[in-house]
Amino acid sequence: MENRKLKLYVGADYVSAFAMSAFVALKEKQLSFEFVAVDLKARENYMASYRDISLTCKIPTLVHESFALSESSTIAEYLDELFPGHKKLYPHDIQQRARARQLQAWLRSDLLVVRKERPFDLVYFGKKNVPLSADAQAAVERLFFVADRLLEEGAEHLFGDWSIADTDLAIMLNRLVANGDPVPARLAAYVRRQWDRDSVRAWMDIERKAPAIA
Repeated sequence: MENRKLKLYVGADYVSAFAMSAFVALKEKQLSFEFVAVDLKARENYMASYRDISLTCKIPTLVHESFALSESSTIAEYLDELFPGHKKLYPHDIQQRARARQLQAWLRSDLLVVRKERPFDLVYFGKKNVPLSADAQAAVERLFFVADRLLEEGAEHLFGDWSIADTDLAIMLNRLVANGDPVPARLAAYVRRQWDRDSVRAWMDIERKAPAIA
């Protein structure tokens, strides 16, 4: 099975947290792949040519030979099963693996107000000088509670060895850290450790343009 047959479709602005997660998964597996940029502002993802590839018009989309798959957590699961001889993206223990997937699902299904008030582009382009609303603050407290419970005292990662759930949790927490919002010291340190991984640095090193100010 040849790695070169992998393609990853991402937004041309390279700011999506979900695209970053899929990119990190590929890098951690040490798989070669082709990057394909999709202009979301021009709504290229809704054009027939892309719809026929992605099915749901979403990014990121991974293409392996003639099979295309969207949703970043599903992409990570697919890669782990497709390339079992490469580095594992999920814990070996069945319960820890289930917990990692639970965390990924929760981060994607809840905390919408945090994603709205602390969009991920601020990690690249600077702070949002607007206080969090009461609803967002309540969501942040839930986030801190979950992170504190799952990250054992003194642990570098959530489940012993690194997993893709670490990247996804750090992505959510870094919306706050990068903005200068109050974050418990050990969670901020956890974010810095995750951001120091080669796979994350490779994503952050991609050249991107700041959005024009209206």
